[in-house]
Amino acid sequence: MRGKLLAAVVAIALIGSSCSGDDDDDSGGNSASGAGTEVATTDVVADFTAAGSINAAYVLDAEPGSELVLADIENTEVATATVDDLGSAVFYDIEPGAGYRVVHEGTDETASSESFAVLSADDEPDPTLYEQEMTEGLNYVRMRDGVELAMTVRLPAGATIDAGPFPTVIEHSGYQVAAPKDLFQDVVARLADPALPPDPLVPSTSTAVGSLITPVLGYATVSVQMRGTGCSGGAFDLFDLPTTYDGYDMVETVAAQDWVKGNKVGMVGISFSGFSQLFAAGTNPPSLAGVAPMSVTDDFYRTAGFPGGIYNDGFAQSWLEERAEDAKPAPEGGQAWAKELVAQGDEHCIANQKLHGQARDVFSILADNPDRVPELNDKREPARWAAQIEAPIFIAGAFHDEQIFGVGPGLVEGLADNPDAYVTLMNGTHVDPLGPAVITRWAEFLSLYVADAVPELPQSVLDLSGALYAQIASAPAAPVQQSRFAGRTDLEAVREEYRRDPRVRVIMDIGGGPAGPGALEAVWEMAFDAWPPTDVAATPYYLGPEGTLVSSEPGTEGSDTYTSDASARARTNLPEGDPWHGVPGYVWEPVSDGNGLGFVTEPLTEDVVIAGPASADVYVSSTAADTDLQVTISELRADGTENYVQFGVLRASYRALADDATDLEARHPYDAREDLVAGEPTLVRVPIFPVAYAFRAGSRIRLTIQAPGGERPRWTFATTEDGSTENTIGSGGATPSALMLPVVPGQAAGGPLPPCGALRGTACRAYTPAANGG
Repeated sequence: MRGKLLAAVVAIALIGSSCSGDDDDDSGGNSASGAGTEVATTDVVADFTAAGSINAAYVLDAEPGSELVLADIENTEVATATVDDLGSAVFYDIEPGAGYRVVHEGTDETASSESFAVLSADDEPDPTLYEQEMTEGLNYVRMRDGVELAMTVRLPAGATIDAGPFPTVIEHSGYQVAAPKDLFQDVVARLADPALPPDPLVPSTSTAVGSLITPVLGYATVSVQMRGTGCSGGAFDLFDLPTTYDGYDMVETVAAQDWVKGNKVGMVGISFSGFSQLFAAGTNPPSLAGVAPMSVTDDFYRTAGFPGGIYNDGFAQSWLEERAEDAKPAPEGGQAWAKELVAQGDEHCIANQKLHGQARDVFSILADNPDRVPELNDKREPARWAAQIEAPIFIAGAFHDEQIFGVGPGLVEGLADNPDAYVTLMNGTHVDPLGPAVITRWAEFLSLYVADAVPELPQSVLDLSGALYAQIASAPAAPVQQSRFAGRTDLEAVREEYRRDPRVRVIMDIGGGPAGPGALEAVWEMAFDAWPPTDVAATPYYLGPEGTLVSSEPGTEGSDTYTSDASARARTNLPEGDPWHGVPGYVWEPVSDGNGLGFVTEPLTEDVVIAGPASADVYVSSTAADTDLQVTISELRADGTENYVQFGVLRASYRALADDATDLEARHPYDAREDLVAGEPTLVRVPIFPVAYAFRAGSRIRLTIQAPGGERPRWTFATTEDGSTENTIGSGGATPSALMLPVVPGQAAGGPLPPCGALRGTACRAYTPAANGG
C-alpha cells in the first residue's frame, strides 16, 4: 500500500520538476565614478553597516536616498551608489583588497564605515566558518561574506537526526527549495482532498529531486535557497561569483555536521538545481563526493539565451521574468514562503530581505549587450566551471530539451581529464533524464560515490514507476529496474565495475518501442568514449538542383531563392499542450510556398546513424545587410511522413568562426558582427544542435532553410525577418553549399522504424515539398 501511495506522490510532485529558463565589468550595477577623486576623511562612525563580498561591497541600514561613496585604502573614490528604499546598496565589480570603507558626505557631517576587505575568489575563509551547527528543519547559515542562506535539512522518511549519520546530498536552487514543510506530506494531503489551497511553506515541485526523491532513497537532503531569493540574504545576480562560491561554503558547512556520513556530501537536482551543481563543483570543495546534474547545457548565451546570436524571446524571456519576480523583497514581492515567514515574524527572513532590492537588472544588461561579451558571460558559462570539476560527476540530458537544450559538447569536452565522469544522452524533453532508462544508473552513482554503499533501490521506488511516468508523460513506461549490483557485498569491486561503464551512453528511440508512442522506454543504445564522438565521419551532403541533396559535389553552379518571413509560419510547434506528454499534439507546419527551401536525398540504401553536432554550410546572397537563417534536418519516410531530427539558427552577421571550429561544429564567438555584401555569395556556417538519430534504409534525409520559428515548443525568436528580405542559397561550382553530418561508421539502427510521432521530443507530419522541389 505504501508503495502505491509513494508512486502517486512522486508522480504528482515530478510534474513540475523543471525550469518554469573576477574583476568583471557587468552592466547594471553601481559603476565606478571619477578615478582619482580624493574622499573626505572623518572620525565619525557611520550608523550603517558596510562589508565586502567577492568582487563587491554592500551596505545595510543606511538612510534611503542618501548618496554613498566607496573609497579604497588610498582614500580614492572607487564607486558611488544611491541607497534604496530598504536602506541598502551594492557596489559591483570592485577590485579585491583590504582597507575599503563607505563614506556618506552629508550636509552636516561626513561619516564613514569601519574599513573592510573586498574578497577575492581565491581567498580561503576562516575554517571556523564551517563549524556552524545545523539541525532538522530550517536553518540560517552564514557564508564567507556574512550573507545568510536559508537551508532546510530533510531526513529520510521516518528518521530522526539522532539516527544518523546519513548519506547526504545538497539541492541548491533559486526556485522555492528551502520552504520548510514536507512535500511528501503535502501531496498525500492533496490526494485525499484536491480542493486544499496551496500551502506557501511547501517547496516547489521543481525541486522534488532533493525534497522528495533522495529522502525516499535514504539520503538526508539539505535544500539550499540561492542568495537573493526566498528567505536567503544577499542580492540576486544569476551565477555571479558570490553565488558560485556559496557552493563551496555550503558543501563544507554541511559536510562538517556530525549527522553526515563520512563528512562528505553530494549534490543533486534537475535544471536550475542541476546548473548550480556545476558552478559549485567547479570551486572544488574538499568534502564534495560527487555531483549528479540533470538537464543542463554548456553555455547560456549560445543555447537558451541567444541561440545563433538571436534573442530567445520565448522561454528565456519568460524564465528571466520569473526569476526577477522571485528576487523581489518580501512581503511586497518574492516567493510565497518568504512572504509567509515575514508575516509570521521570522527575524532572519525579514533581515535577509534587505539586499533583495539590489538584484541585477538582467534585462538592462541584455539590452546593452546583445553580443556574447566575455567579461559578462564567461563566469556564468557552465562549461568553464565544469572543466575545473575534480569530483565524480554523472550528467544526463535530452537532445530535444524544450527549455535549455541538451548537454552541449563544450560541457563534456571539459570533463576529459575527470576519470569519473559519466554522461547519458537521449532523445526527448527536459524531464526525460528522470526516465527509467536513466534513474537506476543515477541512483547507482549516488550510492557508490556519496553513500559508499553497494547500490540497491528500495522496493517502494520500484513500485512507483507506472504511476510516476503516467503522470509525467501521459503515456506508458518501462518499469524502473533494480540495480544490477543489488545483493553484492564487495563495494570496491562493484565500484570498479561501474567505472567500466561507457563514458558516454546514448539512448536511442525513446518513445518508439512496444510500450506505445511516446512511452518512456529505451529501444537501443550506443556507447562512445567522448562527446562529440571522435570516431564519427564528417559526411557532406551537397545542395543540388531542383531541391536535391547529393553525396558528390555538383559541378554546375546553381541557386534557389526564398522570402525570409517569420510571420509566414507559426512561432512554435506546440501552441497548446505539454511537451512532456507522450503525444503532445505538435502542430509542425510545412514550409510555406516561397518562404523556404527544401533539399532531399535519394532513398538511402542502408541505415545512416548520426551522433554529435552538425553544420549547414550554405553560401548566402541576401538583399539585406543581415539575415537570420534557420536550418532543419528531418527524415522522410517511405510512407510519406516526415520526422523532425534537429535544427539550428544563426544571424548571418555572426558568421565569423571561433578558432576551435571543426568540420562538424560551426562554433562562433558571437562577439562581433559583419554585414553581408549585397549580391555577393558568402559562406555562412549554421550550427546544428547535437543529436543522435538513425535514418533508416528506404528513408530520405531532408534539409530545410527558412526564417526562424516553428520548430520548437517553447523557444521563439526576436528576429527581424518580416518578409522584406530575399535570400539566395548557392549550390555547386563556386558555391558548394552542404549539410555536414556526423555519421557513425558501420552503425545500423538497433530497432525497427518508430511510428510517425512516436519518438519523444520530436514532431512528425505529412511531407510537403518546398517550392524548389525538395
